[in-house]
Amino acid sequence: MPSRRQTMFALSAAAGTLALPFRLRAEGHGGDLFETPIGPVTVHPISHASIVLETPMGTIHVDPVGGGAAYDGLPEPDLVLITHEHSDHYDEATLAAIRQTDPHVIANPAVHGRLADATNSEAIANGQETIWGGVLVQAIPAYNTTEGRLNFHPEGRDNGYVLDLGGFRIYISGDTEDIPEMRALEGIDLAFVCMNLPFTMDAAAAADAVRAFGPRYVYPYHYRGRDNGTQDPAEFAEMVGEASEVRFGDWYE
Repeated sequence: MPSRRQTMFALSAAAGTLALPFRLRAEGHGGDLFETPIGPVTVHPISHASIVLETPMGTIHVDPVGGGAAYDGLPEPDLVLITHEHSDHYDEATLAAIRQTDPHVIANPAVHGRLADATNSEAIANGQETIWGGVLVQAIPAYNTTEGRLNFHPEGRDNGYVLDLGGFRIYISGDTEDIPEMRALEGIDLAFVCMNLPFTMDAAAAADAVRAFGPRYVYPYHYRGRDNGTQDPAEFAEMVGEASEVRFGDWYE
């Protein structure tokens, strides 16, 4: 039985030269298609923190909320990722609506303990990893560091994720501030980085973190806040500069 690392090395080798350039073009359902060495990856922004990723390894739904109708016309999930328990990231009714085909569910332990149906699911905590369908899924810490915000996302509870699809690496921040674990990320091709106040961080902190770990492409998401805490993705892009190519999703009506 090969180890997880051996499995991923084999997938990477099968993918060929991972340094090939990626190409983007508009796709249906408001998505962007990324041509990668392992095949197309299409990003469908749903709303706020909810994303659908069509990949060569299967369709991945991230933090599905908003009801089943929000996913009409999109591929049914093979994998569901949940970062944490807040209602804009975890909603049992939406989860039940999209689980008709019994997708695998990966969540942080706090959410996993709340699942109404825990069949075909698993919990991974900060620093842990698992393999699903040839995809290496790593749980990255996501937490607040600013006094007065610590109770929103306490350290050690919530997840971000890095997905390694045969060498194409996707980072999903979840709800977090500009933390060392984000800055230490390497080899990220595509990132989704949150920014809103008071719950996460402002655009300047998000841009500074992105300049530190340098993803090839980055989507600002989760940027509608409270009490004038909504962040401007255009300002974020200006501050990121040439460190990464900023992509914009239709997250809000």
